[in-house]
Amino acid sequence: MCPSDAQPAHQRAEFDLDVLAPNGLRRGRTTGSCATAAVTAALRLLLHGEEVAEVEVLLPDSLHFLRVPIMRVFKMDAMAQGLVRAEVLKDGGDDPDSTHGATIFAEVRRNATGEVRFIAGAGVGTATLPGLRVAVGEPAINPVPRAMMRQAVALQLYGADLNSGAGGFDLTIGCENGHQIARKTFNPRLGIVGGISILGTSGIVEPMSLATWIASVEVYVRVALAGGADSVAFLPGKIGRDFAKDVLGLPEKRAVQIANFLGDSLDFTQTALAEEGRRLPVLWLAGHPGKLAKVLDGVWDTHSSKSNMAMGVVARIAAERGYPAALVEELANANTVEAAMERLKMEGDPARAQALWMDIEQRIGACVHGRVPAVDRVEVRLFDLHGNRLGA
Repeated sequence: MCPSDAQPAHQRAEFDLDVLAPNGLRRGRTTGSCATAAVTAALRLLLHGEEVAEVEVLLPDSLHFLRVPIMRVFKMDAMAQGLVRAEVLKDGGDDPDSTHGATIFAEVRRNATGEVRFIAGAGVGTATLPGLRVAVGEPAINPVPRAMMRQAVALQLYGADLNSGAGGFDLTIGCENGHQIARKTFNPRLGIVGGISILGTSGIVEPMSLATWIASVEVYVRVALAGGADSVAFLPGKIGRDFAKDVLGLPEKRAVQIANFLGDSLDFTQTALAEEGRRLPVLWLAGHPGKLAKVLDGVWDTHSSKSNMAMGVVARIAAERGYPAALVEELANANTVEAAMERLKMEGDPARAQALWMDIEQRIGACVHGRVPAVDRVEVRLFDLHGNRLGA
């Protein structure tokens, strides 16, 4: 065992993937952990002449390491300072992960620059649009996996014989069949071409957790804001998508499907704008009031398991606008917000109903604006389940 191997075991505890997550499902390894393991194994052969079946990967929490099996590691030519390749099986645990079962590989060779350089191998994409965590033209290898791999290089250099070359390395990271796998992801929409992304902020895949979903929303928000966008639209679902495309004329990348994560999306927006030191002229919210009106009750995660339905909000504002008490009670007791809409239609005064919905839109906009002060104006448009506009 070389000194670089003893260090993580002595300083950190092992993260045991056999211990199930709280929901009873199995955790897995991120593509970032797999790539780091492959780099480590390749360096072990290149620098120490050791073919290993398992390596330890230090996790970003500075507290744990992960044992990762190596499928195979071999020299790709006969030269002592030549190219070495290592392969790792991506195990996403019980999480529905498009890269589960894929082979992540690293091809490592020395370079004369003294620097660690990242190269997109076959099946790993390249960024072509601004707003991602990596610059345009760079391999789609996110910052945390890059940091993990740089740390792996530093650890393997400890005690190695560097007389025959500088401490620089080219790390070519790839994924077998990654081009096909990427079609199942949002990479093509995000402007990542040629394959998958090497991702992960913790090194561990939490099964069926919302963390990956929320992280992807942050990426979509940043891509939407990139390039000095003067307006973007947040859509909780498919409702409002046609409005963003056909009425607002926004390109697809400027319309973000935020699901139930309105609060997170707004926070991501504020952070990104602050980092860029600029303001966003207008943020559009387009969707069903069953989701968006919940913010008027202080609800920012609109999933039904996290909040009550929004009929009470509609009823409360209807009361404030002078609707009869009996009708207000019917609205509050409706089974769904859609049913409340139908009840309002039965009143036979569409102009009054439109005014109610416009009032709700304006209140939502004001509430949301308080969470994103870097946005000049928030515009809200509400629609029924058929995509019909509720306001005037």
